Amino acid sequence: MSRRDIVARIGGAAGDGVSSTAESLAKIFARSGLNTWTYSSYQSVIRGGHVWTQVRGGLDPVLSQGVDPDIVMCLNQQTMDVHQGDVVEGGAIVYDLDGTKPDPKKLRKNVRLIGIPLRKKAQTLSANALMRNTVALGAVVRLFDLDFRHVESAFRDIWGDKKPEIVEQNIQAAKLGAAGVDEAGGSLKYGLAYTNQAKYLMTGNEALCLGALAAGVKFLAQYPMTPASSILHWMAVHGPAHGVVVKQVEDELAAMNMTVGAGFAGVRAMTATSGGGFSLMVEAIGQAGMTETPLVAVLVQRSGPSTGLPTKTEQGDLNLALGAGQGDWPRAILAPRNPEECFSLTAQAFNLAEIYQTPIIVISDLYLGEGYRTVDKLDFNVPIVRGMMAADGGISKEFRRYLITESGVSPRAIPGTKGFQHVAATDEHMESSELISDVLAGLPEHVEERRKMHEKRMRKLVGLRKDTPRPELWGPRNADLTLILWGSTWGPAHEAILHVDESDGVKVNSLEFPTVLATSPGSSLA
Repeated sequence: MSRRDIVARIGGAAGDGVSSTAESLAKIFARSGLNTWTYSSYQSVIRGGHVWTQVRGGLDPVLSQGVDPDIVMCLNQQTMDVHQGDVVEGGAIVYDLDGTKPDPKKLRKNVRLIGIPLRKKAQTLSANALMRNTVALGAVVRLFDLDFRHVESAFRDIWGDKKPEIVEQNIQAAKLGAAGVDEAGGSLKYGLAYTNQAKYLMTGNEALCLGALAAGVKFLAQYPMTPASSILHWMAVHGPAHGVVVKQVEDELAAMNMTVGAGFAGVRAMTATSGGGFSLMVEAIGQAGMTETPLVAVLVQRSGPSTGLPTKTEQGDLNLALGAGQGDWPRAILAPRNPEECFSLTAQAFNLAEIYQTPIIVISDLYLGEGYRTVDKLDFNVPIVRGMMAADGGISKEFRRYLITESGVSPRAIPGTKGFQHVAATDEHMESSELISDVLAGLPEHVEERRKMHEKRMRKLVGLRKDTPRPELWGPRNADLTLILWGSTWGPAHEAILHVDESDGVKVNSLEFPTVLATSPGSSLA
């Protein structure tokens, strides 16, 4: 039986090493030449509960983590109870003979039960209980007929900074699992022709960090919040070597205020959080809107409102991003659909922020941010565009920081630039940067100044519309149904559209928005 894709699901309790085992399998898939996609369901507990990760690999591009798995790796009884009925006909369940029992009545036809004494086999090599996962992983590799050299290379990457004997123990443990499969009848014989040409594998959050580095980010202030925390972790490890100052701060208010300060000082600055943290940032991001300070804010969504479901994905924060900060000021929301766009749109966000002197929001979610995907090679030759700077040919005596222009963009001066001193406060102001505030706001001429200044800022939206990615139509133009979407849902939506077209003959397309802007009534998408 020849197949084009394979799907494995790994389940256990928090603390059982499900995530690291799934990451290893994803690396093995990618090194085998498979297009790879993962999804994890986990809980915010250190021990206990039920967590699982699904890993899909395909010879053709894959658009989601798939539905029912070919193999389930059960690291405890609960995983067996919950997932055994999902395994496809002719698939397999890998489990520990000691303490885990399947229920044959719940299985589909011809599902193979691969019972291996995982813990006992692991203990022949090490006292580390988690090595039983490696035994089970070796069984999965054998069932899919994957090349074992990719297991070895993945392990050397993962544990290369530890003692060589740890790497070797894990390799031997995987071989014990593979031998257990051979004793139980051998592989599933799916017949995939693996190219063994390795593909790049990364999460959306990692791609986002790479895009920021390529764009010249020099400052990150962040307070940890799932699912944005891995941005802080990655940048803390890799950022300093590229001249990035990384600050883990006391809360999200401090994170945004520090980012505003860094952007005002002239460095490319960013912060990242999830919905609850972004809610705390909205007053400070409004400060950047009023002072026309460039920055990039990353919003990685999770389920809400309030604490919600902190480890589950959701696209519920678009209105929050559109309306962040009281009053109105121009912003663009960039919504990457995949890791490649996490890279490219984040890099673009830094240019847009400086060209239009305003915060740019990059909005993602747990599904994209934490999920592993194979990606094409990224282009790090990112142009750096700093925007209109007063010192570039400007005359200091004539400098007006908030000069009213047709584009809405005024000449910007970095603090300390001789002759270009100005005031940058959160009060409304005149072209010269002199504050209007409450003292003058009741006088007719200053009411008019307020109107002109607000309109000046909002004219930036005209340029942002031209310089940001346009909506894209995917599929037949004359469709029976159009799905309107943004962000990470593009992949599952495409897969559903293809499935419906093939099975039901219904023509469906999708209109996808990589950019979300506040628009006036009657605005055209053309």
